[in-house]
Amino acid sequence: QVRLVESGGGLVTAGSSLTLSCVAYGVTFTNYAVGWFRRTPGMERELVAFVQLGTDSTYYSDSVTGRFTISRDYARNAVHLQMNTLKPEDTATYYCSAAWRLGIPISDPKDYDYWGQGTQVTVSS
Repeated sequence: QVRLVESGGGLVTAGSSLTLSCVAYGVTFTNYAVGWFRRTPGMERELVAFVQLGTDSTYYSDSVTGRFTISRDYARNAVHLQMNTLKPEDTATYYCSAAWRLGIPISDPKDYDYWGQGTQVTVSS
């Protein structure tokens, strides 16, 4: 059974920081590209950050560039998303997803093989 388990979400005030974690079970995470998506109730999933397999090249959406950092945690078979200077518009459910393919980035959710259940981030003004 392949599982991706997110954690680290919470309720914070604008300007605060959070670190989201995604731990993979049943697969070696380094064999997959990993994307962090976010979704609000009325919106489609949006790719926020991405790390490529192999080269570990990264991508960030314009809205989070300079504030968010994606990184691999090889010891934990995990990927983290460090989120700084959070804004109310960052409020969303955040999902990690793994794709067994190449692309920089892989922006289409249908190209991903596995999804976590999500972790809620709420940023108050």
